Amino acid sequence: MPSGTPDDPWVLSTPPGSSQYTMYRDDQADPPALVCQVGSTRLSYDLRAIDELHAWLLEQGDWVPLGAADEQKPAADGTVEAWGRSAENPRGGWYGLRKGYRGRFGMYLPPLLEELGLAELTHDPRNNRMRATREANR
Repeated sequence: MPSGTPDDPWVLSTPPGSSQYTMYRDDQADPPALVCQVGSTRLSYDLRAIDELHAWLLEQGDWVPLGAADEQKPAADGTVEAWGRSAENPRGGWYGLRKGYRGRFGMYLPPLLEELGLAELTHDPRNNRMRATREANR
């Protein structure tokens, strides 16, 4: 398994399998971040999102819709995307760190949790969902 560093990033695919992207940890950032490279676009998310999303999914106890949306669009209630923006999450708001590029949490984080063994995803053309697993491969 890749180590999740800039030299050995995770190579992931979106839940429908339509696009590939990379992610890696940047422990030197303030706060520590997950850097997501999608073509020429770089997004970054608070690194704590991995464990905190997994904990939230465990609380939900069942499948949760992903609901991926750009920052400028509203996120559907009850989705991973909505939780990643919510004042009720442990960060008190956005996990995305770069204004203008804070959305798509529900598109890019779930495949990483699946890669790490923290969640399972559906891989349909649309309306994908995820749920927590209790085991981790990290």
